[in-house]
Amino acid sequence: MTERVAVTPAAAEMIRRLTSEFGPVMFHQSGGCCDGSSPMCFPAGEFLTGDSDQFLGELDAGTPEPVPMWMSKEQFAYWRHTHLTVDLVPGRGAGFSLEGPTGFRFLIRSRLLTEDEVSGLSEADSVGAQLRP
Repeated sequence: MTERVAVTPAAAEMIRRLTSEFGPVMFHQSGGCCDGSSPMCFPAGEFLTGDSDQFLGELDAGTPEPVPMWMSKEQFAYWRHTHLTVDLVPGRGAGFSLEGPTGFRFLIRSRLLTEDEVSGLSEADSVGAQLRP
């Protein structure tokens, strides 16, 4: 099965730090409203997802619980052929994302899925149907 999301060691360390302070967290890939197109980190359940959101997968950040990652279905229509990696870089991100005050911000690094990865997607996943953990 093809995984759509991953996390760098630096981002995983920040996720563990935020989890120790705020409890379980989740990500929603912003469509550009507040901070460009940035991955936004929230306490789990604080950002309400629904039928207009696409579940991308879970980040393995070394936390007690996997970290779910979501994106709007409209944005997913453009990004469905990409693999996303959550990274951490110096700088100030959006005020809504938990890492905002730390002096660092999460950043998405993307690449196109390979032909083998595309063939490993389920039919529902490849057309953008709602998937929930």
